[in-house]
Amino acid sequence: MAAILYQFGVIEVLFAIIFLFSNLLLLPYPSSSFPLCTDSRAPLALNTRLKFCSYNGSSCCNSTKDSQLQKQFQAMKISNPSCASLLQSVLCARCDPFSAKLFTIDSVPRPVPLLCNSTVSTNSSQSNQEKNDFCSKVWDTCENVSILNSPFAPSLQGQAGAPVKSNFTKLTELWQSKADFCNAFGGASTDGSVCYDGEPVTLNETGTPSAPHGLCLEKIGNGSYLDMVAHPDGSNRAFFSNQQGKIWLATIPKVGSGGTLELDESNPFIDLTDEVHFDTAFGMMGIAFHPNFAQNGRFFASFNCDKGKSPGCAGRCSCNSDVNCDPSKLGTDNGAQPCQYQSVIAEYTANGTASQPSLILFGPTDGYLYFMTGDGGGGGDPYNFAQNKKSVLGKIMRLDVDNIPSAAEINKLGLWGNYSIPKDNPFSQDEELLPEIWAFGLRNPWRCSFDLERPSYFMCGDVGEDLYEEVDIISKGGNYGWRAYEGPYPFNPKSSPGGNTSVNSISPIFPVMGYNHSEVNKKIGSASIMGGYFYRSNTDPCMYGRYLYADLYSGAIWAATEDPENSGNFSTSSIPFGCARDSPIQCSTVPESALAALGYTFSFGQDNSKDIYLLTSSGVYRVVPPSRCNYTCSKEKVTAVASLSPTISPSSHAKLLISPVILLSAFMLLLLGLA
Repeated sequence: MAAILYQFGVIEVLFAIIFLFSNLLLLPYPSSSFPLCTDSRAPLALNTRLKFCSYNGSSCCNSTKDSQLQKQFQAMKISNPSCASLLQSVLCARCDPFSAKLFTIDSVPRPVPLLCNSTVSTNSSQSNQEKNDFCSKVWDTCENVSILNSPFAPSLQGQAGAPVKSNFTKLTELWQSKADFCNAFGGASTDGSVCYDGEPVTLNETGTPSAPHGLCLEKIGNGSYLDMVAHPDGSNRAFFSNQQGKIWLATIPKVGSGGTLELDESNPFIDLTDEVHFDTAFGMMGIAFHPNFAQNGRFFASFNCDKGKSPGCAGRCSCNSDVNCDPSKLGTDNGAQPCQYQSVIAEYTANGTASQPSLILFGPTDGYLYFMTGDGGGGGDPYNFAQNKKSVLGKIMRLDVDNIPSAAEINKLGLWGNYSIPKDNPFSQDEELLPEIWAFGLRNPWRCSFDLERPSYFMCGDVGEDLYEEVDIISKGGNYGWRAYEGPYPFNPKSSPGGNTSVNSISPIFPVMGYNHSEVNKKIGSASIMGGYFYRSNTDPCMYGRYLYADLYSGAIWAATEDPENSGNFSTSSIPFGCARDSPIQCSTVPESALAALGYTFSFGQDNSKDIYLLTSSGVYRVVPPSRCNYTCSKEKVTAVASLSPTISPSSHAKLLISPVILLSAFMLLLLGLA
């Protein structure tokens, strides 16, 4: 029996729960320059300009924070008007949409932003930095001016960390020279950081590069899988899972070798079909492996179970008094009772080294488990679960599965399973939120990933209702709008037994990319986005740095390019895709077209070599050099390679002793007739 980590109920067959256990999760401090505040939250959309700090449009300050900064400034009692103006701008840099990078250097928080100095990097991401040695300007203007409670006091380390209390008030009393001052507080903008020059941060306009000519694929497997996870040992192996509940360990051939996926369908790594309730929208939705899997053998599966058939399928219903929902008032659907179907996150052990059961999903750098839930279905989220801060539905949650409280403590805290709460989860700043919640306002997130090079880029595809499919950059405490909005459009629900959320009462974070249903299919509702990955392999150099995503039904693939870099602004284009002429397995093509006939696109995958895969109803495809499809790419170095015959070696992975531990289970609430 597996160990249950988490369990809750949802509303209809339109429900998905997936999770991430990555070696690259969110950094405690951002590792890139896209707009983010010092508390790791996304900037707010302002309706009016701030009174003290001259920011409008987008800012990391609301009126309360603006007032606090004004009081801090007034307490400095600066008599020199020129110096006062500079210090006001320095304090107000807290409100800059890029304040997370301005106030954090090498993961160390600073009392003032990094001040632009005369040392200009050739990789500067800012357009006007070289024209403004702002650090010298601050010194020259303020060196002999008294500043009470100066933010420029040296830290205990003698650098720009948290200042120590000092009776000195002038810069010349605190620092021996301008050089020492700017060595502590100054710096240059690079392609990985920004500096403050007295004005709101603006990035270089690099110009949107032309879209790639095409995406070249090779078919390496005929099986149909729903998820793919690279083996944590860094090898050329990966785990594949299907919706019915089986997981296989496969060996992946080298690109260009002519080899196919080495996977023995008759010999799964683990078979959970007896535990998994499989139907059109139910089944095993995701798998994740602990970063230390090679040592502790811990891995996790997210699936649905049927309370009526499985004795171990039990847990709390997501329709409960905490969210003003009464399951006794819900009807049945085709004989299924409310809360009959549950969503479970279960942990298993592949060897005997793990000391105790553990919990959920993990981030790239923080080691925490992230998992995503849909709104429960019912058509238009009638109970408004996604906006309800006490509901587990329509959310991204973040849990610590390495530090498990006692059973008594779990019950006392009202947790849903065997995990603890990271102390920096958003509830620490918003007491209305369930402690587990990292972000909310999502409809049906499907496939999320962290950028390998910039882990703070946490990307999630979110399936729309009838109008819009979206991709979001997920940030701490972010509200992504559903059901007040569907993508960028206000949404008017047909049924609202759970109440409404006014569009004027929230500050939603809108998608960074997406598409209308009418763009991919004229039939209303027949679109479903598949979130993907930033392409970081060198296999296709013209695709490098672009975010790839697709649609389940339309057979379309998009490539999104960020411009300026690190800005969070993207332009997208639909790109053609073909099958390599020397593909190890022959591909079918769309009639009267050169496009590969993929069937339904279920998901993307990424291996330890950073190559990208498409998991489809017709097989497993890998992105390969564009020249193999006669697509031109000026960055590709094409060399003559002898054609290799496909080779298949027998699978050699050993049978493992699986000790399951259920970490989490959740009731699935079935509400039909609400659409």
